[in-house]
Formats: sequence, structure tokens, C-alpha cells
Amino acid sequence: MRTLGLSLGMVLLCLWRVQAGDPGTAEPDESKIAGTWYITAMASDSESYLQKKDQLKMAMASIEVQGDGDLKVSFAIPTPGRCMKFESIYKPTGSLGEYYSSDRGNKTVRLVDTDGSSYMVVFATREKEGKTLHMLRLYSKTQWVRPKIKLLFKRLAKLNGFTDETIWILPRQEECRLGEP
Repeated sequence: MRTLGLSLGMVLLCLWRVQAGDPGTAEPDESKIAGTWYITAMASDSESYLQKKDQLKMAMASIEVQGDGDLKVSFAIPTPGRCMKFESIYKPTGSLGEYYSSDRGNKTVRLVDTDGSSYMVVFATREKEGKTLHMLRLYSKTQWVRPKIKLLFKRLAKLNGFTDETIWILPRQEECRLGEP
């Protein structure tokens, strides 16, 4: 369940792209965030994720921008023994590049970095059982991520307090995809 909630949050952050010259500011560019993304790397402080990180594989997310600015995010997440598919709606919080969803737990997502076309890095927080869990995810338009982008993700993860033990690159998979029964 934690994976699903955090996955949803990360997808919402895809809606923003960092402006050239000011990497701390994001500007909406809905034409570039809509569509299918692969979740190719993660960093997490969640004990449940860390215990099963060797079993996790790439997930898929599809983002659709609604007329009111909300994001409809569909996920396909491989879990041991099945393919979990679900949708969530994320609403803008009023802060630039940040969205909130109460589906499957309270989640907030924020764009950390993007090139506006091939990758984005999203930071998510989730409240669960009185704890705040943190996750950083690398989204890619393809299953193959350039080494330079993987290194960037690892650097950003460390800047956000994650260690080598809490950062991992997800292996590709073909058995759990969006658009398939």
C-alpha cells in the first residue's frame, strides 16, 4: 500500500518543469508531463520498502491533466505475485509544483528536477501511523535511463538525506503494464 501511495504522489510532480537558469523554480508545462512514464529509480526511508527493495521492479504511471488543473494518475505496480493497478486524483496545493491526494493515505508530491521531456525527479511525503515517510523517485519516458541521469538522481537523493543503502535503481519488467488486462 505504501508503494502505491508514494507512486501516485511522484507522478503528480511530473507536471512541472524546471525553468532554465533557476533550478529551484518550477513552471507548469502540462503538454510535457501528460502521458506514460516509467518509475526507474527510488530512494525511501520507509522500512517496508527497504525490507523488500530487492523484489521491487519498474512501475508505470500515466498522467492525464484534468480541465480544473487536477491530475488523474493511473499506476501499474508489480508486486510479488500480481500486478496492482489503480488511479488517484491529485489536486494543486497552491504551492508551485506541489500536489496533494487523500486517496490511499495523505500524500504530498513536489517536483525536484526535470528536463521537461525525458525525465523528472519527484519528492513525496506520506503520513502513515503517525510517521512521515519520504520518497524520491526518478520518472523516465523510457525504460532506459542515461547514466548521467541516474547519477543526477543519486546526487539529488543524497542532497535530500538518503544514503546509498536507501537508494536503488529498479530493474525493467514486462509483466505489469498499463493498458493491459
